[in-house]
Amino acid sequence: MIFTDWPPLFVVDVEGNGANPPDLVEVAALPVRDGRPDTSTAGAWLIRPPRPVTPYAARIHGLTNDALTHCPPWPQVAPQVHDLLGTAWICAHNAHTDHRVLSAHLPAWHPTGVLDTLRLAKATHPDLPAYSLDTLITHLRPDLSAAPAQRHRATYDAYATAQLLIAMATNYPTFADLAAAAVPPGLPGAPQPDQDPTLW
Repeated sequence: MIFTDWPPLFVVDVEGNGANPPDLVEVAALPVRDGRPDTSTAGAWLIRPPRPVTPYAARIHGLTNDALTHCPPWPQVAPQVHDLLGTAWICAHNAHTDHRVLSAHLPAWHPTGVLDTLRLAKATHPDLPAYSLDTLITHLRPDLSAAPAQRHRATYDAYATAQLLIAMATNYPTFADLAAAAVPPGLPGAPQPDQDPTLW
């Protein structure tokens, strides 16, 4: 794998308030450049949601209503997130969820492609008993010594996902091969089915 041949790519993670559909309370966007997570140009935002954080969600990520009281609301944050992501590829663990939530909050945002480390892990390590982020961290043992915050915070999970992506990418000769294994059907960047030849 030649990492310098990768297109612009951000590993993203979002945390919500527990509502359905969720309001965002944290977004992280971590660039991967030259085979490394680039924390120097990463974006991370805490957001005050329009509806309260549920007790269940607060227990998972630790972001309480009190902690978010003085954070900006999403309309103030959205332009910054949109400008940083641009049309770059994104990667997330169980990427359908992050792509769906971000698309709902950024209707004008259209990434070039979406990599899913969950799908990639199933293709790369087909014999694992499970494919949660914690299981992959235990199995692949990425270096998380520089990961910010803690598990279930967007910044930590994005960093962990980036390290897992980099580790698994070494099994693929090119980015196109990686994308073929990692882009879920129906999401941007998925290989198009071959079209039947026509007379014209």
